[in-house]
Amino acid sequence: MDTKQLQAFVAVVERRSFSQAAERLGVTQPAVSLQVQALEKRLGTQLLDRSGRRVEPTEAGLRLFRGAQRLLALEDEIVSEVTSDAEGDLSGTFEIGASTGPGGVVLPRLLCEFSKHHPELNVALTVSDTQTIVERVAERTLALGVVGAAPRHRGVEYEPFFRDELVLACPPGHRFAGRRISVDDLRSEQLILMQEGAGVREVVEDELRALGVRVKDLDARIELGLQESVVSAVRAGYGVAFISRTAIEDDLTAHTLSESRLVGLEAEREIWLVRAAGRSETRAAREFVEFARGQLV
Repeated sequence: MDTKQLQAFVAVVERRSFSQAAERLGVTQPAVSLQVQALEKRLGTQLLDRSGRRVEPTEAGLRLFRGAQRLLALEDEIVSEVTSDAEGDLSGTFEIGASTGPGGVVLPRLLCEFSKHHPELNVALTVSDTQTIVERVAERTLALGVVGAAPRHRGVEYEPFFRDELVLACPPGHRFAGRRISVDDLRSEQLILMQEGAGVREVVEDELRALGVRVKDLDARIELGLQESVVSAVRAGYGVAFISRTAIEDDLTAHTLSESRLVGLEAEREIWLVRAAGRSETRAAREFVEFARGQLV
């Protein structure tokens, strides 16, 4: 199959937009439309529903999308294996995923600095919950993942990347600010949770269970999903939340947030690199890991 047609189709499905897909691919919108139309004509079926405000894949389109992702990832892997010893500037696209903890602050800064050293390389970061990132790495639609938990999955391999400190974030002037608190203290406060599947939440729930506490035993009626949403709610005074310290470093410096510790809760967690099992690493992924380790020392 024509990989340019598949690339155009996949980009449209991921962005739900022809114009944004064109921007992502660095071509014109009519060029993307022609590629998709040619693919639909070749397969003899409609792949995209263009009737709404956003472009949506049809049932046939969804089936093709999953297969196309695997095919394009395999093409990248083959090219990487052939050119693994090549020298010169990195080029092409480096697609990496991260859970909301490391994907909020640490990884974007590392990737921006890495990009400065490799101006011909396109860097694309996907931020989602840990489980989604692990699945996409296993499916080989992401070259590499950086996650805050290591759920069992036979399609991936984990490797320690760096240590991350967990704190209980609270508004400035809050009675918890700068203190070590007990479980009884925590029971009396509104706890804001990250979404199911988030690495921080999994680690905190495990640690709380070790203390004989379940989340449902606490006042934890608010689940906001994204890390940025949780931080915003805490900053506005709606409760407290367990979160990566690196994610709120700027807030702590600016005194827009304060931190606290729960007695008995392990204050650190491992941040993991996740790779597809048995996959040859791309040169871009290999060089990024080497670069990042040097920056994180």
